[in-house]
Amino acid sequence: MLSLLLWIQMHLGAIEKVSPMRGPFINRRNANTFMSPQQRWRAKAQERVRERNKPAYEINREACDDYKLCERYAMVYGYNAAYNRYFRQRRGAK
Repeated sequence: MLSLLLWIQMHLGAIEKVSPMRGPFINRRNANTFMSPQQRWRAKAQERVRERNKPAYEINREACDDYKLCERYAMVYGYNAAYNRYFRQRRGAK
């Protein structure tokens, strides 16, 4: 039992020496090395497609999120009702 504990302690100590904890931040030079340039280009292209092909409810929700009164109303009655109240044209109105 004692030998097992010693082995575990030595093994964990060796791991710490090889890969010390550096925290959640990395320097600016290494920040974009996680993705290759081709992967970054593909991700940007996919984001553009997503922005272009957004469903109507998501566009409405974003419009409502930008207007504080609409957002508060949405917390009580829902985004669809809030959007209709603040942004839809009333019948007969120009």
